[in-house]
Amino acid sequence: MSVDFSEYSKRMDKSLVHLAEEFDAVRAGRANPKVLDRITVEYYGSETQLNGVATISSPDARTLVIQPWDTSLLKEIQKAILSSELGINPQNDGKVIRLIFPQLTEERRKELTKQVKKYAEEAKVAMRNIRRDGMDYVKKLKKNSEITEDEQKKAEKDLQDMLDKFIKKVDEATAAKEKELMAI
Repeated sequence: MSVDFSEYSKRMDKSLVHLAEEFDAVRAGRANPKVLDRITVEYYGSETQLNGVATISSPDARTLVIQPWDTSLLKEIQKAILSSELGINPQNDGKVIRLIFPQLTEERRKELTKQVKKYAEEAKVAMRNIRRDGMDYVKKLKKNSEITEDEQKKAEKDLQDMLDKFIKKVDEATAAKEKELMAI
């Protein structure tokens, strides 16, 4: 009998997807609307994502324009951007909010690289925890005599191989993001 690890594989995939979302939120010199994905504003009493109350466009490589559907939200959006970790001062002209992304300094690039490494390490820890859950499951199967000791060893090796593949994907994604950040 071989042990089914599809649940653990799916969970590791979700960690990888989450990591990609974290990386998208790290700005790399270009204006990318994804950096605003985490920003929420209060709209009719509930927290709503910015892209749910406004149109976000990028007229050039270093500018984002946020045009709320309801202009009474301008101040609220401005406040949300200021309180976020973007580090950009929004310019409100009464109709739209402009975000002008400055060129990244070497120091800021290094800070962002550290942030990327932190996100990668968090993803690896999450994946190791998933492996641990899988190992516990295998031990339980062995304890209940559902698998033999040889099957247990093989299952543990398969689980470790799966983890290694996912860790490699994390490392590749991290290297690509760091390269993007350090490019001038």
